Amino acid sequence: MSIERNDHSLYSSYREMLIEHLFSGEVMRTVWLTGSAEKRIEILKPQVDDGGYDIVLEARGIVRHVQLKATFVGSTVKRFNIHKALSEKPSGCVICVLVDMPRFELGPFYWFGGGPGEKLPSLDSLAIAKHTKGDSTGKKNARPNIRVLPITKFQKIGTYNELVLKLFGPDNNARAA
Repeated sequence: MSIERNDHSLYSSYREMLIEHLFSGEVMRTVWLTGSAEKRIEILKPQVDDGGYDIVLEARGIVRHVQLKATFVGSTVKRFNIHKALSEKPSGCVICVLVDMPRFELGPFYWFGGGPGEKLPSLDSLAIAKHTKGDSTGKKNARPNIRVLPITKFQKIGTYNELVLKLFGPDNNARAA
């Protein structure tokens, strides 16, 4: 079964949820398989998308507010709009997921955030985003709560194991192998 190019725009909301569910499931599996006595991870979803994050992950006593971004292998997208409100959350982070389209596999990842328990690095020096469409005069107004985060500010993460370590730190309760 092939995916038509047009499907991505027609079903973009569905595709976004699919990526979110695949991502969440793989993070859950990775936490489960780390050898920890603590297998529990909570995944929460906000009712309204205005806080700067898509999901909240909690494991090993660490709460992460996560803004998920996705792009496709070979994409020319090099920047992402980030809501300032994310910087007010404890341990906020942005994870950009690369999607391999023929198989719809996720990874590698790009990480922007602090360590577990640390706030998001400052967004103050980033450009203020503008609306994509102009007003009646054609002017594209500023979006004062949205910042443009270039991919160069991200750290590349290759695997889910590395990503879980970034999210929650080392597993101090891991069982000896």
